[in-house]
Amino acid sequence: MDLIFMSSLNRNIFSNVPKKDYLSLFVKGGEAYAPKVVGFVGLKKEEIASATGVPANSIRYDERMPQVLKDKLREIATLFNLVAQFFDGDPEKTILWFKTPNPILGNISPRDMIRFGRYKKLLKFIQNALFENQI
Repeated sequence: MDLIFMSSLNRNIFSNVPKKDYLSLFVKGGEAYAPKVVGFVGLKKEEIASATGVPANSIRYDERMPQVLKDKLREIATLFNLVAQFFDGDPEKTILWFKTPNPILGNISPRDMIRFGRYKKLLKFIQNALFENQI
């Protein structure tokens, strides 16, 4: 295998997993604790519905939560922890980063990107930023 490709593969293979749960957003078994994830940047039920594609009347945070919602909240919690990793686990700086419009993202806040369902684009942005900063 080409060394350049291997280097790129090694660099990216675990770039979507934070080193630890800096913000205590996960519970035993690797599931996201939904109320804490949603509350971290103040997402409302309608915003979660828009972000996940789950109808608002199906948004619930108990044992009957739809699997697609569980999956999306795990992805969002992972995003929060990746950014917290950069800020050495500081929740205030992490929240500020997510709520502040970013000129590189077209003057939209990362929180709004989540609301609009742009999770994958935001993940790539965060991964590239972390790599460039060697975190």
